[in-house]
Amino acid sequence: MTIPLLTLEDRLTRLTLAPELGGAIANWQLLENGQPLLRPADAHALAAGTPRRLGCYPLAPWSNRIGSRGFALPGGWLALEPNTATDPYPIHGSAWQQPWTLLEQRDGWIRLGLESRQPFAYRAEQLFRLDEGCLEIRLQVVHLDDRPTWHGLGLHPYFPRTAGTGLQARAESAWLCGDDKLPTAQVALPPQWNFATAAALPDTPVDNGFSDWPGQCSILQPDLGYRLDCSASGCETFLLFCPQGQDFFCFEPVTHPVNAHHLEGRPGLRLLAAGELLAITWRMAVSPYTGA
Repeated sequence: MTIPLLTLEDRLTRLTLAPELGGAIANWQLLENGQPLLRPADAHALAAGTPRRLGCYPLAPWSNRIGSRGFALPGGWLALEPNTATDPYPIHGSAWQQPWTLLEQRDGWIRLGLESRQPFAYRAEQLFRLDEGCLEIRLQVVHLDDRPTWHGLGLHPYFPRTAGTGLQARAESAWLCGDDKLPTAQVALPPQWNFATAAALPDTPVDNGFSDWPGQCSILQPDLGYRLDCSASGCETFLLFCPQGQDFFCFEPVTHPVNAHHLEGRPGLRLLAAGELLAITWRMAVSPYTGA
């Protein structure tokens, strides 16, 4: 199976998109030496036909898991079913499981779009800009359903991980989870998860949300010779996923904690009426690693 790809280049990097695979990024790499800046996707990864084997994909109209088989709307209940074979909960919305289309491509940027009826009507767009080693992604959703509905957004990038990979990202609190990976309590930041100053990634598995995040982080790759300085707008939460024994990790800028549809006050979610819009922006700028 051949997957159609779109390409952007600037002076320093090359970006490859796979619109039909959930509007995902397949690869982002340095031109000088081909070094991957996101987890690389080869022909086998593309042939698998899922964004979960690629470099990054959009999360809309919510991020991560929703419990209770749905959530309450002002006018009733929206029932949801699991959308993967491996998780008992609907996860990451529906945009990543649908093909996106090319709306526009010009020098330095590409705009993709999605018209969705699942699980309600919305229109999503992604705008990718590439300039001097800085990749900017703007993700937005416009609600089209007659019923006002809670929305959340995020991005799910996968980053290479080596023994030396480090992270700097300040947060004030973390979400503990049960065995079902749904949050059980919001707590002060545990010392082992304090990345206010640059620190190595934990040796133990992490799949947790972090809140009161100012929107900046740095991903340090001394073994690979570069760093990524990142910033998000519209996101005060990030999810950190560090599976044990893998050569990647995920740092996901999101608008809301896991299962926010069932948390008090629905933190980070927005109730949108027909025609209303929610948007986030995520920037990643590469530079040579010269020390933390």
